[in-house]
Amino acid sequence: MKKSDLDGMTLTITGGTGSFGKTMVSHALEQSVREIRIVSRDEEKQDSLRKNISDERVKYFVCDVREAEDVKRVIDGSDLVFHAAALKQVPTGEFFPMQVVKTNVVGSNNVISAAIACEVPRLICLSTDKAVQPINAMGMSKAIMEKIATSYAREGQSKNTNISVTRYGNVICSRGSVIPRFIEQLASNTPMTITDSEMTRFLMSLQDAISLVLFAFKNAEPGDILVQKAPGARVIDLALAVGKIMGVSDPKISIIGKRHGEKLDETLLTEDERRQSSEIDEFFRVPIDQRSMNYEPYFTEGLEKEDLFTPFTSENTYRLSVEEIVELLMRNAEMKSILKGHKK
Repeated sequence: MKKSDLDGMTLTITGGTGSFGKTMVSHALEQSVREIRIVSRDEEKQDSLRKNISDERVKYFVCDVREAEDVKRVIDGSDLVFHAAALKQVPTGEFFPMQVVKTNVVGSNNVISAAIACEVPRLICLSTDKAVQPINAMGMSKAIMEKIATSYAREGQSKNTNISVTRYGNVICSRGSVIPRFIEQLASNTPMTITDSEMTRFLMSLQDAISLVLFAFKNAEPGDILVQKAPGARVIDLALAVGKIMGVSDPKISIIGKRHGEKLDETLLTEDERRQSSEIDEFFRVPIDQRSMNYEPYFTEGLEKEDLFTPFTSENTYRLSVEEIVELLMRNAEMKSILKGHKK
């Protein structure tokens, strides 16, 4: 990604006061962007961001993605939209699934429809590993968001807007990350709570997240799903790594059992997606399925026999050791910020 790629552009970031949004703003301001529109319904977070980022190119809009007309007014005139607004807490979604649907499904449809109506050249929708073979409301809502995005992206439906999707694993120190809780538990000398000793998760930094959307901006064809070849780790090893950073060699750990809607392992690509995908450097690209609703050719001619592929999961990806997790965490600016005042 050259620094000139965003020059002169107007960027809109829904959910712009979240972890991804704040990091993306910092990156974009290093370039000659014309304007960055921060869209969120949390005026307190907007005020906090405004105090930390003093740049007249950043504009703030109190707007809920559930409101279609408001979304359209904010997006109009954008060159590039990153759709990051979502309800992300898995257990909360299990108790309030309709709220998740209203934001993650209806709200996403509003953003996608507005981008098409306003002829925004590029729209990148941020998804999650929990959308793959989902078992919880949040993951199901994100899976539907992906289907909406790819349905519009099929030839003739998205007009002049290139719509793509990026999928993420767990982003270190983002909202809802377990790492700040581990640090608080260690600082207060209470046991670190782990749901299952064999649970694994993908681990990505916020810079990895930025790299993925910039790769999509540069390379995605309409309807593509882009995935980074992220490493994985056992959650218990993540806890041990945090303990090591905090100077606790043998931390107390309590196994409390899986929470509502949790998987033992996460998946970024299914077997079918892995079969269709191509690999570009450290990324997977899954192209859109361009078959029409006329299935007659497939009944009469059939498909060639396909090789078997394994899904890409947090269990079978490269597994980080405790030492490697420590190294990854300590390269993370957010981690260093959280550690201030806590390290023993």
